[in-house]
Amino acid sequence: MATDPVCGMYVDERSSSLASDREGKKYYFCSTTCKIQFEKPERELNGLRNALTVSWVLTAVVVILTYILQIGYGTYIMLILASAVQFYSGRRFYAGIIDAIRNKSANMDTLIAIGTSAAWGYSAAVTLLPNLFPAGGIYFDTSTLIISLILTGTYMQRIAESKASTAISALIALQPRTAHKIEDGRIVDINIEQIRAGMLLLVKQGENVPTDSVIIEGESSVDESMITGESMPSTKVVGDNVVGGTINVTGPLRVKATKIGKDTALAQIIRIVQDAASSKVPIQELADKIASYFVPTVVFVGLMASFGWFIIGGVALNVAILIFVSVMIIACPCALGIATPAALLVSSGMAAKHGILVKSGESLQKASMVNAVVLDKTGTITKGRPEVTNVVTFAGFNEKRVLRFAAIAETNSEHVIGKAVLSKAKRLGIKSDFPKKFTYKQGSGVTAVDRDGTKITVGNRDLFSKRQLSAAEKQVQKFESHGKTTLIIGVNGKVIGLLALADALKGDSKKAINAFKNANAEIWLITGDNDRVARSVAKQLGIKNVISRAKPKEKMDKIAELQHQGKIVAMIGDGINDAPALTKADVGIAIGAGMDVALQAGSIVLINNSIYDAFVALRLGKKTMAKIRQNLFWAFAYNMILIPIAAGALIPFFTISVYNVLPSLAALAMAFSSVTVVSNSLLLGRFRPETSIHQIS
Repeated sequence: MATDPVCGMYVDERSSSLASDREGKKYYFCSTTCKIQFEKPERELNGLRNALTVSWVLTAVVVILTYILQIGYGTYIMLILASAVQFYSGRRFYAGIIDAIRNKSANMDTLIAIGTSAAWGYSAAVTLLPNLFPAGGIYFDTSTLIISLILTGTYMQRIAESKASTAISALIALQPRTAHKIEDGRIVDINIEQIRAGMLLLVKQGENVPTDSVIIEGESSVDESMITGESMPSTKVVGDNVVGGTINVTGPLRVKATKIGKDTALAQIIRIVQDAASSKVPIQELADKIASYFVPTVVFVGLMASFGWFIIGGVALNVAILIFVSVMIIACPCALGIATPAALLVSSGMAAKHGILVKSGESLQKASMVNAVVLDKTGTITKGRPEVTNVVTFAGFNEKRVLRFAAIAETNSEHVIGKAVLSKAKRLGIKSDFPKKFTYKQGSGVTAVDRDGTKITVGNRDLFSKRQLSAAEKQVQKFESHGKTTLIIGVNGKVIGLLALADALKGDSKKAINAFKNANAEIWLITGDNDRVARSVAKQLGIKNVISRAKPKEKMDKIAELQHQGKIVAMIGDGINDAPALTKADVGIAIGAGMDVALQAGSIVLINNSIYDAFVALRLGKKTMAKIRQNLFWAFAYNMILIPIAAGALIPFFTISVYNVLPSLAALAMAFSSVTVVSNSLLLGRFRPETSIHQIS
C-alpha cells in the first residue's frame, strides 16, 4: 500500500488511477484534490480560497435569515444560497466520495458530504414539498456552517503545507546566479548552469562560493556554518576544498570546480529536505480512520431504522424518511468538524502570545507525544557569535589597558573575533584610536603600530616565541581545554594579557534543558562544532548525549535512528545545516534568528529566539491534543446517545408524533455539542508556561 504524500491516507497503487511522477519517483493519491495540491499547489489554494469566501458570505446571510430576519419567501432564498454553498463550495467533498469509492475506503469527505447532504436535502424537500413533510424543520444553516468550518480548517492546513516548497526555494536561493570564470587571464561572468567540472573560477571577498571546488590560489576565512554548524570561519589555503554556497569572508580565492549540479553538497541537502518532507504522518489520519468506521455504521443504522419502521412498524413513508434524516442530522459532523479547528484556533493564539509560530495542527499533534529532543549548538543553545568571556593580565597591566591595545589592533578587522573584541571594549567604555600601520596574517592574527609608535601584536601562538609565552602558556592551555579561542596580546614584544572567547550560552538555555529533563525527555546535543567545544557546552548544561562534527545527513540519520527506537523526536535548530534534520524530525522547531531556510523547514518557529519557548511549544501541543480528544469525545458522545433516539427508540413511548419535534431537537443537540466543543477549546486560554514543568509525553 502506498501513502498519499499530501494527506497521508493509504492508497492501493494497483487499483489507483491517481498518480504523479516527480524526479523519477511515483506518488499515489486518495483524491483528485490531493493530486492537484501536489502538482499545482497554487491552483488548488486559489480554488479553495474562492470556495471559502463564497461559503462564508452566503452562510452569514443564511444564518441571519434563519435566526434574525425572518421574511416572506425567506426559505426559498435560503434554498438558493445553501445550494450554492452545497454544490459550489462543497463540490470537493462530492469529488472525495467518488475517489473514496474508487479506492474502496471512506474518508472525511464521505462523512461531510453525507451529513451536509442529509441536512440540505431534507431542508430542500420541506421547502419545495411542505405538504409531504408536516413536521417541517429547515437545516440550511447547519449544512452551510459545516461546509464553511471544514473549508476554513482545510485552508489553514494548506497554508502551512505550502511552506515545504518555500523551504526548498530558500535552499536553492543560496546558490549565486553567476560565477566569475577565469579564461585566458581574463574574468568572464557566466551563468551558474554553465559551470563545468575542472573550470577555473574567481571567488571575490564577501561572495558565495558558486559550486563545490578546490582552492588553487589564495588564502581566506570561509564561513561554513550553513554546512558544518561551526561558529567560527575556517581558514582555507591552497589544496583545501570549499563547499558551494559557503561565504568567502576575508580574501579573494581562485578555485577549480569539482562537483556541479545535483552532486554538490547543497543539492544533496535540498534532496534530503524534499524526501524528509514527504514522509510526514498527517493529523487527518485519526479523523479518516474514525470516519472509515463511523460513516458506514451511521448509514447502515439510518437505513435499517427507516426500513424497519416502515416495513415492520407500519409507519408512513414520510415518517420513515424523517427517521433516516433524523439519524443523519444527528450524526452530521458539525461538532466533529470544529473539534480540531476550534482547539487549534485558541492554541495558535496562545502560542503567538508567547512568541511561538505553529504552522500546522500536525505540528501540535506530534509535539504532544515528543519524548526525545535533539539540539543544535550554534545559534540554538548558544548566541551564535563569539564573545570575550575572560581577560587575564600580565606584567602589571590592568584589564582595560589590555583591552584597549587589543581594540586598537582589531580596529580595521572584519573578522568575527575582531568584532567581539571591539564589542567588549565598547561595552566597557574603552576608546581606541586607528593604528598607524596594520598587518593581517591569515590564520594567525594581526600586528599594528599605535600613534605613539607602540607595536601591538594580537593573535595565536604563531605570532609569539616560546620564551614570550612562558608565563602565559599554562593559562592558554586551560582556556583551550574548555573549548575557548584564546587571543594573546603583546606590546613591544612582551605578552601583557590574554583574551578568551567563546560562543556564549543563551540566558535561558540552562532553564530549558532542566525543563526537558523534568519532562523525562531524552536530550541529544548534535553539532558540527569540534568535540572539545561540544563537550564543554554539554557539560555546562548537564547534557550526556553528545555528537560533534556532525554533517547535515548525520544529524538526520541520528534522528531516524531515534525514531526507529520508537522515539517521537523534536529537533531544535537555526542553521541551513539543520534543515534536513528539521524536516526529518517529527517536530522541527526553528529558532527565529536563524536563516530563512531553517525557519521554513521548521514546523514550529520561536520568534523570540528563546529555546525555553521550545519546551512551552511542546507543552502547549500536549494541552491542545488533550482538548481535541475531549472535543472528539463530546462530538461522538452526543451521536452515540441520540442516534438510537433518532432511530425510533422513543416511538413506543410517544408514538410517531415525536418526529414532529425530533428533527428540531436533533439540530439543537448539534448546536449544543458545538457550543460544548468551542467552550472546551476556550479553556486553553488558561494555559500558562510557568506551570508547565511536567511530563511532555
